[in-house]
Amino acid sequence: MPPPSRLSLAQRFALAGGAVMLAATVAVGYWVSNRIEEAVVRNTANATALYMESFLSPITQDIDRGDALPPGAILALEEVLEGTSLGERVKSFKIWKPDGRIIYASDPTLIGKVFPVDDGLKAAFEGVVSGEIGGLDEPENTTEAALGIPLLEIYSPVREVWSGRIVGVAEFYEVADGLTDDLAKARWRSWGAVALVMLGIGGAMFLIVLQGSRTIDSQRAALTGQMAALRDLADQNLALRLRVQEAAGRASAMNDRALRRAGADLHDGPAQLLGFAALRLDSLRGLVGEPEQTDLDQVESALRDSLQEIRQIARGLSLPEIEARPIDQIVQGVVQAHEARHGVTVAVTGLSGDIAELGPAARICLYRFVQEGLNNGWKHAGGAGQRVSLHREGRHLQVTVSDEGPGLSAEGLGQSEGMGLAGLRDRVESLGGSLILTRRGATGERPGGMDLIMMLEIQGGGL
Repeated sequence: MPPPSRLSLAQRFALAGGAVMLAATVAVGYWVSNRIEEAVVRNTANATALYMESFLSPITQDIDRGDALPPGAILALEEVLEGTSLGERVKSFKIWKPDGRIIYASDPTLIGKVFPVDDGLKAAFEGVVSGEIGGLDEPENTTEAALGIPLLEIYSPVREVWSGRIVGVAEFYEVADGLTDDLAKARWRSWGAVALVMLGIGGAMFLIVLQGSRTIDSQRAALTGQMAALRDLADQNLALRLRVQEAAGRASAMNDRALRRAGADLHDGPAQLLGFAALRLDSLRGLVGEPEQTDLDQVESALRDSLQEIRQIARGLSLPEIEARPIDQIVQGVVQAHEARHGVTVAVTGLSGDIAELGPAARICLYRFVQEGLNNGWKHAGGAGQRVSLHREGRHLQVTVSDEGPGLSAEGLGQSEGMGLAGLRDRVESLGGSLILTRRGATGERPGGMDLIMMLEIQGGGL
Protein backbone atom coordinates (compact mmCIF):
# COMPACT_ATOMS: atom_id res chain seq x y z
CA MET A 1 0.00 0.00 0.00
CA PRO A 2 1.47 3.40 -0.96
CA PRO A 3 2.10 5.98 1.77
CA PRO A 4 -0.82 8.32 2.59
CA SER A 5 0.93 11.29 0.95
CA ARG A 6 0.70 9.51 -2.42
CA LEU A 7 -2.96 8.57 -2.12
CA SER A 8 -5.60 10.59 -3.91
CA LEU A 9 -8.09 12.69 -1.98
CA ALA A 10 -10.82 10.10 -2.57
CA GLN A 11 -8.61 7.26 -1.33
CA ARG A 12 -7.64 9.16 1.81
CA PHE A 13 -11.29 10.01 2.43
CA ALA A 14 -12.22 6.36 1.94
CA LEU A 15 -9.68 5.29 4.57
CA ALA A 16 -10.37 8.01 7.12
CA GLY A 17 -14.10 8.28 6.41
CA GLY A 18 -14.50 4.51 6.41
CA ALA A 19 -12.95 4.26 9.87
CA VAL A 20 -15.12 7.11 11.17
CA MET A 21 -18.29 5.73 9.59
CA LEU A 22 -17.55 2.26 10.99
CA ALA A 23 -17.06 3.68 14.48
CA ALA A 24 -20.23 5.77 14.08
CA THR A 25 -22.18 2.74 12.86
CA VAL A 26 -21.11 0.70 15.88
CA ALA A 27 -21.88 3.52 18.31
CA VAL A 28 -25.24 4.45 16.79
CA GLY A 29 -26.26 0.83 16.25
CA TYR A 30 -25.41 -0.05 19.85
CA TRP A 31 -27.32 2.98 21.13
CA VAL A 32 -30.38 2.34 18.96
CA SER A 33 -30.55 -1.38 19.75
CA ASN A 34 -30.25 -0.65 23.48
CA ARG A 35 -33.02 1.96 23.28
CA ILE A 36 -35.25 -0.50 21.42
CA GLU A 37 -34.52 -3.26 23.93
CA GLU A 38 -35.19 -0.95 26.87
CA ALA A 39 -38.46 0.24 25.33
CA VAL A 40 -39.68 -3.29 24.53
CA VAL A 41 -38.73 -4.63 27.95
CA ARG A 42 -40.34 -1.67 29.70
CA ASN A 43 -43.58 -1.95 27.72
CA THR A 44 -43.73 -5.72 28.23
CA ALA A 45 -43.06 -5.32 31.94
CA ASN A 46 -45.77 -2.65 32.25
CA ALA A 47 -48.28 -4.79 30.39
CA THR A 48 -47.51 -7.87 32.46
CA ALA A 49 -47.52 -5.90 35.72
CA LEU A 50 -50.89 -4.38 34.87
CA TYR A 51 -52.24 -7.83 34.06
CA MET A 52 -50.83 -9.33 37.26
CA GLU A 53 -52.15 -6.44 39.34
CA SER A 54 -55.73 -7.43 38.50
CA PHE A 55 -55.12 -10.77 40.26
CA LEU A 56 -52.82 -9.63 43.04
CA SER A 57 -54.56 -6.48 44.23
CA PRO A 58 -57.47 -8.22 46.06
CA ILE A 59 -55.13 -10.84 47.54
CA THR A 60 -52.26 -8.69 48.83
CA GLN A 61 -54.09 -5.90 50.67
CA ASP A 62 -53.05 -7.20 54.10
CA ILE A 63 -49.29 -7.73 53.54
CA ASP A 64 -48.28 -4.77 55.72
CA ARG A 65 -49.96 -6.31 58.80
CA GLY A 66 -47.29 -8.96 59.39
CA ASP A 67 -44.22 -10.76 58.15
CA ALA A 68 -46.18 -13.42 56.27
CA LEU A 69 -49.24 -13.63 54.07
CA PRO A 70 -52.44 -14.93 55.58
CA PRO A 71 -53.21 -18.58 54.67
CA GLY A 72 -56.18 -17.51 52.60
CA ALA A 73 -54.06 -15.19 50.50
CA ILE A 74 -51.46 -17.93 50.00
CA LEU A 75 -54.14 -20.37 48.87
CA ALA A 76 -55.56 -17.84 46.44
CA LEU A 77 -52.10 -17.19 44.94
CA GLU A 78 -51.44 -20.89 44.53
CA GLU A 79 -54.75 -21.36 42.75
CA VAL A 80 -53.91 -18.49 40.37
CA LEU A 81 -50.35 -19.65 39.60
CA GLU A 82 -50.73 -23.44 39.52
CA GLY A 83 -52.33 -25.23 36.61
CA THR A 84 -53.30 -22.08 34.72
CA SER A 85 -51.99 -20.35 31.58
CA LEU A 86 -50.67 -17.56 33.81
CA GLY A 87 -48.76 -20.10 35.86
CA GLU A 88 -47.15 -21.47 32.72
CA ARG A 89 -45.89 -17.99 31.83
CA VAL A 90 -44.83 -16.97 35.36
CA LYS A 91 -42.22 -19.45 36.58
CA SER A 92 -41.45 -17.80 39.92
CA PHE A 93 -43.06 -15.28 42.23
CA LYS A 94 -41.97 -13.23 45.29
CA ILE A 95 -43.56 -10.57 47.46
CA TRP A 96 -41.24 -8.09 49.19
CA LYS A 97 -41.69 -5.73 52.09
CA PRO A 98 -39.90 -2.37 52.23
CA ASP A 99 -37.18 -3.68 54.56
CA GLY A 100 -36.04 -6.31 51.99
CA ARG A 101 -37.94 -9.20 53.61
CA ILE A 102 -39.63 -11.82 51.43
CA ILE A 103 -43.06 -12.63 52.89
CA TYR A 104 -44.03 -14.99 50.09
CA ALA A 105 -42.13 -16.89 47.38
CA SER A 106 -42.65 -19.82 45.02
CA ASP A 107 -39.58 -21.27 46.72
CA PRO A 108 -40.73 -21.72 50.37
CA THR A 109 -37.12 -21.63 51.60
CA LEU A 110 -36.93 -17.89 50.82
CA ILE A 111 -39.96 -16.89 52.92
CA GLY A 112 -38.99 -14.74 55.89
CA LYS A 113 -35.44 -14.05 54.69
CA VAL A 114 -34.07 -10.52 54.30
CA PHE A 115 -31.91 -9.60 51.29
CA PRO A 116 -30.25 -6.34 50.16
CA VAL A 117 -32.57 -4.02 48.24
CA ASP A 118 -31.27 -3.77 44.65
CA ASP A 119 -31.96 -0.94 42.16
CA GLY A 120 -34.99 -2.57 40.58
CA LEU A 121 -36.61 -3.30 43.94
CA LYS A 122 -35.84 0.20 45.18
CA ALA A 123 -37.43 1.75 42.06
CA ALA A 124 -40.54 -0.38 42.52
CA PHE A 125 -40.95 0.84 46.12
CA GLU A 126 -40.83 4.35 44.59
CA GLY A 127 -43.73 3.48 42.30
CA VAL A 128 -41.87 2.58 39.09
CA VAL A 129 -42.45 -0.70 37.27
CA SER A 130 -39.10 -2.08 36.08
CA GLY A 131 -38.06 -5.13 34.14
CA GLU A 132 -34.85 -6.87 33.09
CA ILE A 133 -34.03 -9.93 31.01
CA GLY A 134 -31.51 -12.13 32.80
CA GLY A 135 -29.82 -10.53 35.76
CA LEU A 136 -30.21 -13.65 37.91
CA ASP A 137 -26.92 -13.37 39.79
CA GLU A 138 -28.44 -12.15 43.09
CA PRO A 139 -28.50 -14.62 46.01
CA GLU A 140 -32.31 -14.81 46.04
CA ASN A 141 -32.40 -15.86 42.34
CA THR A 142 -30.62 -19.21 42.54
CA THR A 143 -33.85 -21.12 41.89
CA GLU A 144 -34.69 -19.07 38.79
CA ALA A 145 -31.12 -19.28 37.46
CA ALA A 146 -31.26 -23.06 37.79
CA LEU A 147 -34.16 -23.23 35.31
CA GLY A 148 -31.75 -22.41 32.45
CA ILE A 149 -34.29 -20.51 30.36
CA PRO A 150 -34.49 -16.78 29.55
CA LEU A 151 -36.70 -15.01 32.09
CA LEU A 152 -38.07 -11.47 32.27
CA GLU A 153 -37.63 -10.24 35.84
CA ILE A 154 -40.41 -7.76 36.70
CA TYR A 155 -40.85 -5.63 39.82
CA SER A 156 -44.40 -4.29 40.31
CA PRO A 157 -45.54 -2.06 43.22
CA VAL A 158 -48.40 -3.36 45.39
CA ARG A 159 -50.72 -0.53 46.51
CA GLU A 160 -53.59 -0.23 48.95
CA VAL A 161 -56.84 0.09 47.04
CA TRP A 162 -58.35 2.92 49.15
CA SER A 163 -55.13 5.00 49.68
CA GLY A 164 -52.81 4.14 46.82
CA ARG A 165 -49.95 3.69 49.29
CA ILE A 166 -47.25 1.22 48.28
CA VAL A 167 -47.24 -1.56 50.83
CA GLY A 168 -45.02 -4.05 49.05
CA VAL A 169 -43.52 -5.17 45.76
CA ALA A 170 -44.44 -8.21 43.71
CA GLU A 171 -41.49 -9.74 41.83
CA PHE A 172 -42.28 -12.32 39.21
CA TYR A 173 -40.32 -14.04 36.45
CA GLU A 174 -42.01 -14.46 33.08
CA VAL A 175 -40.78 -16.84 30.40
CA ALA A 176 -39.08 -14.62 27.76
CA ASP A 177 -38.42 -17.04 24.88
CA GLY A 178 -40.58 -15.12 22.43
CA LEU A 179 -39.44 -11.78 23.79
CA THR A 180 -35.76 -12.60 23.34
CA ASP A 181 -36.44 -13.77 19.78
CA ASP A 182 -38.29 -10.54 19.03
CA LEU A 183 -35.49 -8.51 20.62
CA ALA A 184 -32.87 -10.32 18.54
CA LYS A 185 -34.82 -9.62 15.36
CA ALA A 186 -35.32 -5.99 16.35
CA ARG A 187 -31.66 -5.70 17.22
CA TRP A 188 -30.51 -7.07 13.86
CA ARG A 189 -33.00 -4.90 12.01
CA SER A 190 -31.85 -1.80 13.84
CA TRP A 191 -28.22 -2.67 13.16
CA GLY A 192 -29.06 -3.27 9.51
CA ALA A 193 -31.00 -0.02 9.22
CA VAL A 194 -28.19 1.96 10.84
CA ALA A 195 -25.61 0.26 8.63
CA LEU A 196 -27.63 0.98 5.48
CA VAL A 197 -28.13 4.62 6.44
CA MET A 198 -24.46 5.06 7.25
CA LEU A 199 -23.49 3.26 4.06
CA GLY A 200 -25.76 5.54 2.07
CA ILE A 201 -24.37 8.66 3.73
CA GLY A 202 -20.78 7.46 3.34
CA GLY A 203 -21.38 6.46 -0.28
CA ALA A 204 -22.93 9.82 -1.14
CA MET A 205 -20.09 11.68 0.54
CA PHE A 206 -17.52 9.46 -1.18
CA LEU A 207 -19.05 10.18 -4.59
CA ILE A 208 -18.88 13.91 -3.88
CA VAL A 209 -15.27 13.67 -2.72
CA LEU A 210 -14.43 11.38 -5.63
CA GLN A 211 -15.72 13.94 -8.10
CA GLY A 212 -13.75 16.68 -6.34
CA SER A 213 -10.68 14.43 -6.22
CA ARG A 214 -10.87 13.78 -9.95
CA THR A 215 -11.25 17.50 -10.60
CA ILE A 216 -8.24 18.24 -8.38
CA ASP A 217 -6.20 15.49 -10.06
CA SER A 218 -7.01 16.83 -13.51
CA GLN A 219 -6.17 20.38 -12.44
CA ARG A 220 -3.01 19.14 -10.77
CA ALA A 221 -1.98 17.35 -13.94
CA ALA A 222 -2.68 20.51 -15.96
CA LEU A 223 -0.70 22.63 -13.47
CA THR A 224 2.14 20.10 -13.54
CA GLY A 225 2.24 20.37 -17.31
CA GLN A 226 2.17 24.16 -17.12
CA MET A 227 4.92 24.14 -14.49
CA ALA A 228 7.02 21.88 -16.69
CA ALA A 229 6.45 24.24 -19.61
CA LEU A 230 7.34 27.22 -17.41
CA ARG A 231 10.49 25.46 -16.22
CA ASP A 232 11.48 24.78 -19.82
CA LEU A 233 10.76 28.41 -20.70
CA ALA A 234 12.72 29.60 -17.66
CA ASP A 235 15.64 27.38 -18.66
CA GLN A 236 15.47 28.76 -22.19
CA ASN A 237 15.33 32.33 -20.86
CA LEU A 238 18.29 31.65 -18.57
CA ALA A 239 20.28 30.14 -21.41
CA LEU A 240 19.33 33.09 -23.62
CA ARG A 241 20.27 35.59 -20.90
CA LEU A 242 23.61 33.87 -20.41
CA ARG A 243 24.21 33.92 -24.17
CA VAL A 244 23.32 37.62 -24.29
CA GLN A 245 25.63 38.35 -21.36
CA GLU A 246 28.40 36.33 -22.98
CA ALA A 247 27.88 38.20 -26.22
CA ALA A 248 27.89 41.52 -24.35
CA GLY A 249 31.05 40.48 -22.52
CA ARG A 250 32.73 39.51 -25.75
CA ALA A 251 31.65 42.79 -27.32
CA SER A 252 32.97 44.72 -24.34
CA ALA A 253 36.27 42.85 -24.50
CA MET A 254 36.51 43.47 -28.25
CA ASN A 255 35.76 47.15 -27.66
CA ASP A 256 38.50 47.37 -25.04
CA ARG A 257 40.94 45.65 -27.39
CA ALA A 258 39.96 48.12 -30.10
CA LEU A 259 40.52 51.00 -27.69
CA ARG A 260 43.87 49.50 -26.74
CA ARG A 261 44.88 49.33 -30.39
CA ALA A 262 43.66 52.89 -30.92
CA GLY A 263 45.72 54.06 -27.95
CA ALA A 264 48.78 52.24 -29.26
CA ASP A 265 48.24 53.73 -32.72
CA LEU A 266 47.95 57.23 -31.26
CA HIS A 267 51.10 56.72 -29.24
CA ASP A 268 53.11 55.20 -32.07
CA GLY A 269 51.71 57.37 -34.89
CA PRO A 270 50.57 60.97 -34.32
CA ALA A 271 52.44 61.28 -31.02
CA GLN A 272 55.73 60.31 -32.66
CA LEU A 273 55.11 62.63 -35.59
CA LEU A 274 54.29 65.54 -33.31
CA GLY A 275 57.46 64.83 -31.30
CA PHE A 276 59.49 64.80 -34.53
CA ALA A 277 57.87 68.08 -35.59
CA ALA A 278 58.81 69.65 -32.23
CA LEU A 279 62.42 68.57 -32.66
CA ARG A 280 62.56 69.98 -36.19
CA LEU A 281 61.35 73.33 -34.93
CA ASP A 282 64.37 73.51 -32.64
CA SER A 283 66.68 73.03 -35.64
CA LEU A 284 64.91 75.83 -37.53
CA ARG A 285 65.42 78.48 -34.87
CA GLY A 286 68.86 79.44 -36.20
CA LEU A 287 67.55 79.91 -39.71
CA VAL A 288 64.94 82.57 -39.02
CA GLY A 289 65.06 86.07 -37.70
CA GLU A 290 63.92 87.53 -34.42
CA PRO A 291 60.34 88.31 -35.51
CA GLU A 292 59.75 84.69 -36.58
CA GLN A 293 60.99 83.35 -33.23
CA THR A 294 57.73 84.31 -31.57
CA ASP A 295 55.75 82.37 -34.16
CA LEU A 296 58.01 79.37 -33.69
CA ASP A 297 57.48 79.50 -29.92
CA GLN A 298 53.71 79.52 -30.39
CA VAL A 299 53.84 76.61 -32.85
CA GLU A 300 56.15 74.66 -30.53
CA SER A 301 53.83 75.26 -27.55
CA ALA A 302 50.82 74.07 -29.56
CA LEU A 303 52.73 70.98 -30.69
CA ARG A 304 53.80 70.08 -27.16
CA ASP A 305 50.25 70.61 -25.79
CA SER A 306 48.86 68.43 -28.57
CA LEU A 307 51.48 65.78 -27.86
CA GLN A 308 50.60 65.79 -24.15
CA GLU A 309 46.86 65.46 -24.87
CA ILE A 310 47.45 62.65 -27.35
CA ARG A 311 49.60 60.80 -24.80
CA GLN A 312 46.89 61.25 -22.11
CA ILE A 313 44.23 59.96 -24.50
CA ALA A 314 46.42 57.02 -25.43
CA ARG A 315 47.09 56.31 -21.77
CA GLY A 316 43.30 56.31 -21.04
CA LEU A 317 42.51 54.09 -23.99
CA SER A 318 45.26 51.58 -23.36
CA LEU A 319 44.50 48.69 -21.01
CA PRO A 320 47.07 46.45 -19.35
CA GLU A 321 46.98 42.71 -19.88
CA ILE A 322 44.62 41.83 -17.04
CA GLU A 323 42.75 38.78 -18.38
CA ALA A 324 45.06 36.34 -16.59
CA ARG A 325 45.82 38.45 -13.49
CA PRO A 326 44.20 37.80 -10.07
CA ILE A 327 41.56 40.31 -9.15
CA ASP A 328 43.51 41.67 -6.17
CA GLN A 329 46.41 42.47 -8.53
CA ILE A 330 44.00 44.11 -10.96
CA VAL A 331 42.64 46.38 -8.22
CA GLN A 332 46.11 47.08 -6.81
CA GLY A 333 47.33 48.04 -10.28
CA VAL A 334 44.53 50.58 -10.76
CA VAL A 335 45.05 51.96 -7.24
CA GLN A 336 48.83 52.31 -7.64
CA ALA A 337 48.43 54.09 -10.97
CA HIS A 338 45.91 56.46 -9.41
CA GLU A 339 48.16 57.13 -6.39
CA ALA A 340 51.14 57.83 -8.64
CA ARG A 341 49.15 60.15 -10.90
CA HIS A 342 47.48 62.24 -8.18
CA GLY A 343 49.75 61.83 -5.17
CA VAL A 344 47.03 60.42 -2.83
CA THR A 345 46.69 57.25 -0.73
CA VAL A 346 43.88 54.76 -1.40
CA ALA A 347 43.02 52.06 1.14
CA VAL A 348 42.16 48.59 -0.21
CA THR A 349 40.27 46.11 1.99
CA GLY A 350 38.42 42.85 1.57
CA LEU A 351 38.99 40.01 -0.84
CA SER A 352 42.48 38.79 -1.63
CA GLY A 353 43.61 36.31 -4.22
CA ASP A 354 41.53 35.39 -7.24
CA ILE A 355 38.04 34.27 -8.26
CA ALA A 356 38.52 31.60 -10.90
CA GLU A 357 34.93 31.94 -12.16
CA LEU A 358 35.47 35.58 -13.11
CA GLY A 359 36.01 35.70 -16.87
CA PRO A 360 37.94 38.21 -19.02
CA ALA A 361 34.97 40.51 -19.61
CA ALA A 362 34.19 40.68 -15.88
CA ARG A 363 37.86 41.41 -15.07
CA ILE A 364 37.91 44.26 -17.58
CA CYS A 365 34.66 45.56 -16.07
CA LEU A 366 36.23 45.42 -12.59
CA TYR A 367 39.23 47.37 -13.85
CA ARG A 368 37.10 50.05 -15.50
CA PHE A 369 34.82 50.32 -12.46
CA VAL A 370 37.65 50.94 -9.99
CA GLN A 371 39.33 53.32 -12.44
CA GLU A 372 36.15 55.35 -13.01
CA GLY A 373 35.26 55.37 -9.31
CA LEU A 374 38.68 56.66 -8.25
CA ASN A 375 38.70 59.30 -10.99
CA ASN A 376 35.26 60.54 -9.92
CA GLY A 377 36.37 60.61 -6.28
CA TRP A 378 39.39 62.72 -7.22
CA LYS A 379 37.29 65.02 -9.38
CA HIS A 380 34.40 65.61 -6.93
CA ALA A 381 36.05 65.00 -3.54
CA GLY A 382 39.68 65.88 -4.11
CA GLY A 383 40.70 62.30 -3.29
CA ALA A 384 39.72 62.68 0.38
CA GLY A 385 39.50 59.34 2.20
CA GLN A 386 39.38 57.24 -0.94
CA ARG A 387 39.15 53.47 -0.42
CA VAL A 388 38.24 50.33 -2.33
CA SER A 389 36.59 47.31 -0.68
CA LEU A 390 35.78 43.93 -2.19
CA HIS A 391 33.41 41.33 -0.76
CA ARG A 392 32.15 38.05 -2.12
CA GLU A 393 28.80 36.62 -1.02
CA GLY A 394 27.80 33.36 -2.69
CA ARG A 395 27.58 33.94 -6.43
CA HIS A 396 27.97 37.73 -6.20
CA LEU A 397 31.00 39.99 -6.03
CA GLN A 398 30.47 43.41 -4.42
CA VAL A 399 33.01 46.16 -5.08
CA THR A 400 32.68 49.58 -3.40
CA VAL A 401 34.68 52.71 -4.19
CA SER A 402 34.18 55.34 -1.46
CA ASP A 403 35.39 58.79 -0.56
CA GLU A 404 34.90 61.24 2.30
CA GLY A 405 34.28 64.35 0.27
CA PRO A 406 31.40 66.79 0.73
CA GLY A 407 29.13 64.55 -1.32
CA LEU A 408 26.37 65.66 -3.65
CA SER A 409 22.98 67.24 -3.01
CA ALA A 410 19.79 65.43 -3.90
CA GLU A 411 19.63 67.34 -7.20
CA GLY A 412 23.30 66.77 -7.92
CA LEU A 413 23.00 63.08 -7.08
CA GLY A 414 20.30 62.68 -9.71
CA GLN A 415 22.43 64.50 -12.31
CA SER A 416 25.79 63.03 -11.35
CA GLU A 417 25.99 60.34 -14.00
CA GLY A 418 28.06 61.72 -16.80
CA MET A 419 29.10 59.82 -19.88
CA GLY A 420 31.65 57.83 -17.83
CA LEU A 421 29.15 56.49 -15.27
CA ALA A 422 26.45 55.96 -17.90
CA GLY A 423 28.80 53.86 -20.00
CA LEU A 424 30.02 52.04 -16.88
CA ARG A 425 26.42 51.24 -15.88
CA ASP A 426 25.74 49.82 -19.34
CA ARG A 427 28.89 47.71 -19.12
CA VAL A 428 27.99 46.34 -15.66
CA GLU A 429 24.33 45.63 -16.52
CA SER A 430 25.34 43.89 -19.74
CA LEU A 431 27.13 41.35 -17.53
CA GLY A 432 24.05 40.84 -15.33
CA GLY A 433 25.24 43.13 -12.53
CA SER A 434 24.02 46.40 -11.05
CA LEU A 435 25.55 49.79 -10.29
CA ILE A 436 24.48 51.99 -7.35
CA LEU A 437 25.65 55.52 -6.51
CA THR A 438 24.64 56.66 -3.01
CA ARG A 439 25.40 59.56 -0.69
CA ARG A 440 26.55 58.59 2.80
CA GLY A 441 25.54 60.87 5.66
CA ALA A 442 28.01 61.88 8.33
CA THR A 443 28.04 59.91 11.62
CA GLY A 444 29.91 60.26 14.87
CA GLU A 445 32.68 57.97 13.64
CA ARG A 446 32.82 58.69 9.90
CA PRO A 447 32.31 61.80 7.81
CA GLY A 448 29.91 61.81 4.89
CA GLY A 449 30.80 61.02 1.33
CA MET A 450 29.83 58.97 -1.70
CA ASP A 451 29.72 55.23 -2.32
CA LEU A 452 29.88 53.78 -5.81
CA ILE A 453 28.81 50.13 -5.52
CA MET A 454 28.96 47.40 -8.15
CA MET A 455 27.19 44.06 -7.67
CA LEU A 456 28.51 41.62 -10.24
CA GLU A 457 27.02 38.14 -10.63
CA ILE A 458 29.69 35.47 -11.01
CA GLN A 459 28.40 33.35 -13.89
CA GLY A 460 31.55 31.46 -14.80
CA GLY A 461 34.65 31.74 -16.89
CA GLY A 462 32.76 32.75 -20.00
CA LEU A 463 32.16 36.36 -18.90
